[in-house]
Amino acid sequence: MRTILALVVAMSLAWAQNQTLQLYTWTDYIDPSIVRDFEQATGIKVRITYYESNEEMQAKLQAGGVSQFDLVVPSDFILPVLINLKLLQPLDKGKIPNLKNLDPKFANPPYDPGNRYTVGYLWGTVGLMYRTDIFKTPPASWSVLFDPKEQKGPFTLMDSPREMLGIGQRYLGLSVNNTDPAQVRRVINTLLAAKQSRNFKGFQGGVSATKLLLANQIVAAVVYNQDALRTAEGNPRYGFTIPREGSTLFIDSMAIPAKAPNPEAAHRFINFILDAKIGARLAEYQQSATPNAAAKKLLKPEMLKNPAIWPTEAQMRVLEFILDQGSNNRVLDEAWTRVKSR
Repeated sequence: MRTILALVVAMSLAWAQNQTLQLYTWTDYIDPSIVRDFEQATGIKVRITYYESNEEMQAKLQAGGVSQFDLVVPSDFILPVLINLKLLQPLDKGKIPNLKNLDPKFANPPYDPGNRYTVGYLWGTVGLMYRTDIFKTPPASWSVLFDPKEQKGPFTLMDSPREMLGIGQRYLGLSVNNTDPAQVRRVINTLLAAKQSRNFKGFQGGVSATKLLLANQIVAAVVYNQDALRTAEGNPRYGFTIPREGSTLFIDSMAIPAKAPNPEAAHRFINFILDAKIGARLAEYQQSATPNAAAKKLLKPEMLKNPAIWPTEAQMRVLEFILDQGSNNRVLDEAWTRVKSR
């Protein structure tokens, strides 16, 4: 009798697991109505856990999340690390027919040749969100953070190593992927000087920084363009700009952890997101550029013409994707440790 009962319990747990998708993603990074539509269309319940940085997500996977979550949404530069650590499993492309909607420019990325492990979700930039009552014109330079004479009030820096170090690099006229120790020391000193300013109010994730702006606790913050646009919601009191020195680009992708409990549900969700209409809804909700070519055709013209969403050619010339630096990642890791600990 006990054996039969145990078998029934095990089967019930397995069935429940197959009816649930454990999504691990960035805070406020999906339209809740899209989740509800997926649940209604498939009968699969979506449970969402949030993170605020790629490093937080990686640490969680390494601490057991690799067998807890079915789908993650990492940024481009962290993917080679996740792949090398065997934290992701190859996709079964036969289960993703909407893969055909992916823009060819994103179909064979250098961080994942042939999209073996990932499919693009959204892409965007890191820039400066600011209060327009304090800055009458968009800040032209990152000096409004890094030069005490140019600061106009409290500000926050982004709590993300590669993005924040990269912005420091751009401010000094360097590539965001520079790992020369002597030049990286200059970046460290620049960030430490900003950190020691009486106007510095801490390192923050994108969402938390925008909330501080809305609460009038700061006047400027380094944030993702998506967070700035969604938070401001057209409010003229807030602006977003990419200073002339340039910044970083990112593309976030969907990937399945190596020991995901329900990879079948993960594949169904990926395919659902790649639908043209769903992809357009996602981009509009997030105020973000999309790697989905079929979805892009459905976006409103005013969205496609907004340089805060789709950078201009001039802006693209000073924007860089963050690349994995292999063994030289150590130089940047140590730099960030020094910045945060001093």
